[in-house]
Amino acid sequence: MHTLTLNLLRQTARDDAPALPRTPVQAQNLSKRFGDNTILDNLNLEIRAGEFVALLGRSGSGKTTLLRALAGLDRISSGTLNVPQARAAVFQEPRLMPWKRAWRNVTLGLKIDRPRERALAALEEVGLAHRENAWPATLSGGEAQRVALARALVREPQLLLLDEPFAALDALTRIRMHQLILSLWRQHRPSVLLVTHDVDEAVLLADRVLVLEQGRIAADITITQQRPRSAQAPQFQQVRTQLLQLLGVEIEEFFN
Repeated sequence: MHTLTLNLLRQTARDDAPALPRTPVQAQNLSKRFGDNTILDNLNLEIRAGEFVALLGRSGSGKTTLLRALAGLDRISSGTLNVPQARAAVFQEPRLMPWKRAWRNVTLGLKIDRPRERALAALEEVGLAHRENAWPATLSGGEAQRVALARALVREPQLLLLDEPFAALDALTRIRMHQLILSLWRQHRPSVLLVTHDVDEAVLLADRVLVLEQGRIAADITITQQRPRSAQAPQFQQVRTQLLQLLGVEIEEFFN
C-alpha cells in the first residue's frame, strides 16, 4: 500500500527565499480510484519549471482526473504529489459568473489590494481591457476564454493547468488563442500542463507531449522543432504520425 502525500511548494516574498525547484510538479506512484475503478494507476510524472507539457489520451484514459488532482480539486488515493501552491486552471467552459462584470470575474475569490487595477492589467494582457465592464452574456466565446485566462494570470501561477480550453472555439479564434497562450507563457514562464484531444495542437504548442494510457504515461516525446512551428514541416508530420499511432489511429485508413 502506498502512502498518501500531498505537498504544496510555497513561494515567499523574502529576498532569501529558496529558488523554485527545477521540477515543481512531481508525481510518484500516483493512483486515483473511484470504488473498484482505477483511473490513475501508479503514475509517475515530472514537469520542470517553465516547461510547456501537453497531455494526450483516448477518452476515459484519465487526463482530466490527473489535471484535477494537480489542481487540488480531487484527492489522490495513494502516492506522492508535489505541486506549487500558486496554481490556476482554465477549463473548456469559461465558468464566468453571469451576474458579475468581466473585471469582477477576473478577481473572483481573491482578497487583494486594488482589485480593479489588477484585473484591468490582466485583461490588458489578453487584449480585453476595453471590455472590463462587459457582462459575460455579451462576450463571444473567444472573449470569455480570454477573461478566464486573465483570471488565471492575476493569480500569478507557477503552474497553469489547461483542460481543453480551446475545444469549443471556431478555427480562427483557436489559432489566435494558440498565439496568445504562447505569448503569455513566454512572458510569465509558468509550468503548463495542457490537456487536449488535438494532436496538432499538442505538437504546435508543447515542449513535451505525453500520452496517457490505462492510467499511466505510455509515451513521453520531446518536441525539438523550433517555434513558430509549421504543421507542414517533415519533423512536425513525423511526430504527428507517431502520436496518432500511439493513440490507435490507423494513418492509411485515416487519409483514405
